Amino acid sequence: MSVDTATVAKIASLARIKVTEADLQAMVPELNGILAWVEQLGEVDVTGVEPMTAVIPNTLRLREDVVNADPLTGGDVRDKVLANAPAPEHGFFGVPKVIE
Repeated sequence: MSVDTATVAKIASLARIKVTEADLQAMVPELNGILAWVEQLGEVDVTGVEPMTAVIPNTLRLREDVVNADPLTGGDVRDKVLANAPAPEHGFFGVPKVIE
């Protein structure tokens, strides 16, 4: 795949970037080089290689999901919190409709 001046101008327009004609001419070989590099990556044989998200194995350290973990800041105070709400609905905060 290769790009020309018209394609670069369209990309700049879509990105709302003002680019001069001289800069358009300079960007064409740069973008073509980037696209050639991406095509070159597609030629690499990756059969048998498992996808990974990080170089080292990571596991999420999660805490137990306990509602009343802390009696001062823990859960089970819905009624007290909703007592201050201007329009509670079904155990939740009622908010005005913003999108029609």
